[in-house]
Amino acid sequence: MAIYLTKESKVLVQGMTGGEGMKHTRRMLAAGTDVVGGVNPRKAGQNVDFDERSVPVFGSVAEGMDATGADVSVVFVPPAFAKAAVVEAADAEIALAVVITEGIPVHDAVAFQAHAKARGTRVIGPNCPGLITPGQSNAGIIPADITKPGRIGLVSKSGTLTYQLMYELRDIGFSTCVGIGGDPVIGTTHIDCLAAFQDDPDTELIVLIGEIGGDAEERAAAYIREHVTKPVVGYIAGFTAPEGKTMGHAGAIVSGSSGTAAAKQAALEDVGVRVGATPTEAARLVLDRLGS
Repeated sequence: MAIYLTKESKVLVQGMTGGEGMKHTRRMLAAGTDVVGGVNPRKAGQNVDFDERSVPVFGSVAEGMDATGADVSVVFVPPAFAKAAVVEAADAEIALAVVITEGIPVHDAVAFQAHAKARGTRVIGPNCPGLITPGQSNAGIIPADITKPGRIGLVSKSGTLTYQLMYELRDIGFSTCVGIGGDPVIGTTHIDCLAAFQDDPDTELIVLIGEIGGDAEERAAAYIREHVTKPVVGYIAGFTAPEGKTMGHAGAIVSGSSGTAAAKQAALEDVGVRVGATPTEAARLVLDRLGS
């Protein structure tokens, strides 16, 4: 099984006709994703030919959903237009909007997250790599050829660390890998994914990747204590970050001891999560736990 994304998912790509949209639509199609259309009101009625198929372009998300039955949208829209794109997807009541765009103003993110929640649309991101259910579907920019279907569920703030753990644990494979994004305001959280993986019968172990700043990992630890019975292995990026240094992700804001890697590690270990000092060590902890 999987969470949020399966081989049955029908995907629209908002911004498909742009440079990044074209490149990653081609990669998603190559991974087996059922991309049923793009969205660009200026190019509505056209078709874009990819190696695998010819994909129609619709004038709106609602039009694309009506024509294809799409239930997922992947947003490759510049920051200035991202809010309008997500609001449009939510107004069409699409089930899942995966917002790849980085650099979206926080007040825009707050607005479209609230709007999407009110309309019943789950948002992943923004500033995220998306999600992949290996062997079934890939919505976003995660490389599809570095792992295989398997028993591990992965939720991560970091895109590149998502890829690294996927590769290091490729011999076991993954049910679903979700990159939730590192911005201060995101739609789907560690806790959301922990709950979904807990309920997924084919996920045996969960890998949680966090990073310095905020308290998301501490809140995840509290949730694990009360609700998660499956083993969890963690990694926190930022142990070597210089004190007072502004880090790359907008969410990586540390105040005193709150939000430090050490504080997050302690919170997770206090609820039985084994935390690796490096991504490679975290991968070894997974192998040890699964007896591989």
